[in-house]
Amino acid sequence: MDISIIHVTLFVLAIFLGFELITKVPPTLHTPLMSGSNAISGITLVGAILAAGHGGDQTLVNVLGFVAVALATINVVGGFMVTNRMLAMFKRKD
Repeated sequence: MDISIIHVTLFVLAIFLGFELITKVPPTLHTPLMSGSNAISGITLVGAILAAGHGGDQTLVNVLGFVAVALATINVVGGFMVTNRMLAMFKRKD
């Protein structure tokens, strides 16, 4: 089996698993779980950077790695913004 097919298969399975995980969480728990999701997205970001910077002749792996870097970065930044707003609600207003 070609290594590109393995990478694409893992990518599709990761998308499916991520979608299933997110849709099973009730909306009231999305904000409190944002910190945990930021940690997971950070791990995904490191893996995506490694895949994008592979430097081999596998263009598909590099493109999918770049797409994963972009999406994980958006998720991490958005997560920090939501977490910051949530924490601001609990700060004392003088």
